Amino acid sequence: MPSSGRCANSSMGIRENINGIKKEIPKEVTLLAATKDRTVEEIKEAIKSGIAVIGENYVQEAEKKYAALKNKAAFHFIGRLQKNKIKKVLEICSLIQSVDSAGLAEEMDKKAANKADILLQVNIGKEKTKGGILPGNLVSEIKKISKLHNIRIKGLMCIEPYGENPEDARAYFKEMKRLFCLIKKQRIPDVEMKILSMGMSDTYRIAVEEGSTMVRIGTAIFGERKTI
Repeated sequence: MPSSGRCANSSMGIRENINGIKKEIPKEVTLLAATKDRTVEEIKEAIKSGIAVIGENYVQEAEKKYAALKNKAAFHFIGRLQKNKIKKVLEICSLIQSVDSAGLAEEMDKKAANKADILLQVNIGKEKTKGGILPGNLVSEIKKISKLHNIRIKGLMCIEPYGENPEDARAYFKEMKRLFCLIKKQRIPDVEMKILSMGMSDTYRIAVEEGSTMVRIGTAIFGERKTI
């Protein structure tokens, strides 16, 4: 069983970690490799081991990696997006997972050359230090965004509050699934609840149990992060 504390430090380690995670999650759940501060060589090894989607947090870092990897994997943006970086992110990424307001979506709509696929980030723990739409505001924000011409909502994403025990995340994941199903039932035009992105290295097993369709894993694949 892969451990978030396991040190990969080698091609074999990365491959073993990915294979171990894949055995634990259903085939229909997408395994995204969170590649912040990871080298192109590490990412290439992950791709060789079956990773088809990578997630980047910073635009400048994503640009450098995209030049080397653009035909090898899909790029998703999973970090906080600044308005002045929107155009570049739209050029690089096939999905922006961290849209945290109708205002940001409106700016994206203005700058998108083609339809842009997004997930809405929900501040499921109502934490002041994290971005995201508060659960109580989610439906109203979605209705605003659904009217934009160049934006397609494909689902929801969350970053669960940190807890010493991974089990602490279960209640947050349950609530995300409830919101996901609530929105799906409303059949809002141009809104598709297809992706529920939740669960990271310590919590992905619980997230999958509670309905995640995409897990974002870094440390459990690559080992402890090293600065490039």
